[in-house]
Amino acid sequence: MKEKRNYKFDAAKVINGAVGSEKDFCMGYLNPNTSGNGYISTLKLSVGKVSVDNLDEVTEGIVSYDRCESNDAYIGGINMLTASSFCGLNGATWGKDLAVAENLRGNLLFEQKLPSGKSIPVYNVFPLLDATQRLFGTVDQQRFNPMPGAHVVCANKDFTKKGPLWVWSAIALTFLEDRSSGANLFIEDANSCPADWSYDQVYNYLMDTLKKITNSVALCGEDQGLNYKESFTGFKFLYVPENHVGCALTCAPYVTLAKNAIPAGKQASDLMQMSIGEWEDAIDLPPQKDIPLHQKGFLGHDGIKKEYGVSK
Repeated sequence: MKEKRNYKFDAAKVINGAVGSEKDFCMGYLNPNTSGNGYISTLKLSVGKVSVDNLDEVTEGIVSYDRCESNDAYIGGINMLTASSFCGLNGATWGKDLAVAENLRGNLLFEQKLPSGKSIPVYNVFPLLDATQRLFGTVDQQRFNPMPGAHVVCANKDFTKKGPLWVWSAIALTFLEDRSSGANLFIEDANSCPADWSYDQVYNYLMDTLKKITNSVALCGEDQGLNYKESFTGFKFLYVPENHVGCALTCAPYVTLAKNAIPAGKQASDLMQMSIGEWEDAIDLPPQKDIPLHQKGFLGHDGIKKEYGVSK
């Protein structure tokens, strides 16, 4: 372990410094008039497709990407800026550090061995994705989504291609043992699988891909002399038929919170003692409707299963 500066991560200070300028919208990190220097990391995995009818090569890519932004956790209409993939000493994670996701560690996927010989647990990322959706809302039931037109810094990757094929996106967020020692790490990945593969073939390929993703996490940690505690990972995928273009997006928007996302009489750091459900109750949010199966992309609260998606 490398010697570190005498700096202590203070989650409460970070969260209290991550309230944005707007009452009803989250804002992108680095937008003006925030309460401090903090930001909140959120997670989103999305897949989408569009018919190529009356579109050209450029516009079919635009629309399929726009559908990814609009599907599940709603981030439609933002100016997405690409950043690297870390949540550091001035960042906290929605669903983990505040408004904590229910059953966060309820679905263990596998153990990842580190170069030190230690192994860390790798959990299903769905609870963190679900927490983001419950913060931002959906296109038909918006809550505190990033303000349309706002400039929002995101760690992101995407893949767009004409069918027939499968498109997929994956993400991993890995937390440090000592949050004061550095930055938690995002890894994003996105690509395609051949059209003639079955659901089971794609599933098996992507489960193997998750292990490659978390192995890359282990190597990055070794490079920086960091010790990791746990990781959250998962993927979504979608079959794209002929005469359609598919897009898969994996991203982590870095935002500041809407003022009205803080319950009356509370400060932002009070959300550290709340579950995501308790937070919803505290600001009297109505229940969310379920999203369509194609937006689920086979990913659910208890893992990646055929029942959570639409096969070809």
